[in-house]
Amino acid sequence: MAEMASTRPAPATAPATVRTRWLVAPLLALAATLAALSFGRYPLPPWEPVRFLLAAAGFVSMEPDRYALLYNLIVEIRLPRVLAAILVGASLSVSGAAYQALFRNPLVSPGLLGVLAGASAGAALGILLEGHWLLVQTSAFVMGLAAVGIGVGIAHLFGGGSIIMLVLGGILSGALFTSLLTMVKYMADPYSQLPAIVYWLMGSLGQASIDDMAWAALPMLAGILMLCLMGRALDALSMGDDEARALGVPVTAVRLTTIAAATLISALTVSIAGMIGWIGLVVPHIARLLVGPGNARLLPAAASLGAAFLLFADGLARNLFATELPIGIVTELLGIPVFLLVLRRVRRGWT
Repeated sequence: MAEMASTRPAPATAPATVRTRWLVAPLLALAATLAALSFGRYPLPPWEPVRFLLAAAGFVSMEPDRYALLYNLIVEIRLPRVLAAILVGASLSVSGAAYQALFRNPLVSPGLLGVLAGASAGAALGILLEGHWLLVQTSAFVMGLAAVGIGVGIAHLFGGGSIIMLVLGGILSGALFTSLLTMVKYMADPYSQLPAIVYWLMGSLGQASIDDMAWAALPMLAGILMLCLMGRALDALSMGDDEARALGVPVTAVRLTTIAAATLISALTVSIAGMIGWIGLVVPHIARLLVGPGNARLLPAAASLGAAFLLFADGLARNLFATELPIGIVTELLGIPVFLLVLRRVRRGWT
């Protein structure tokens, strides 16, 4: 497995330009949030959402009719989708960045250990059982965790949890749940259930609601924060297990904690929005070009850029055509050219 030189820890004192660039990512996320609240079938001036928020906080006055209209448009219609895009994009990006550091491989994505395959199979099973949307989400979440549990179990059973055995365990687990997904699709009604499964697998934020955000936001934010706080430990791991142990880093604990946090938030993203690809692979490379290889800066930057990327993709999905596109299609179409653009810049660190 090719090691990536760009995941090695950065110097203790970062250049001033890198520290300044770190601010670009959250500013992009903020700008993308305001744009997502403003643009749509009923466009608003970019300052109107800000004015509405100030009016809601009591700092400025606003006509009651205008306030009621903006409340319906911003809070009830657009805000759940925007929050879902922020959480899903940040979760997938920070998970991908953490996995790339943990496995020392630039081609790693959050689905490496089978979580996306397991969650997809679980959601398809929930649709097959014609359950409530809550059953679909719960089934996706539980089977996503189960898939990673099986992969990690295989790695510890046959190889003591080494990096290569974790990868092989993830491949086996992913293949197992992909087969289960194919079986569920074969058993589904071709006129009602199968189209619903296929559409869900393409990814969409249209089903997101305030209730979904209420129960998913806290564990997703906790998982993102936990991964961001583990940046220094991941820097040590990127130098190799022996070097990390020499620095006093508990290698096994850090590895399992990283896998657990990344699995939790990745499974939740599939529960909320279905399968959305490329973000966890592409965005960490963009963040690395922006702020450097140090994971203490890279992981927060990846979270902010992932939120901005998915907000931009969702805006295209909603407004590009008369009918809404599945967001998974848009992220794939965007991810391929973006990955080609960064390929030349990062290829020297892949040898």
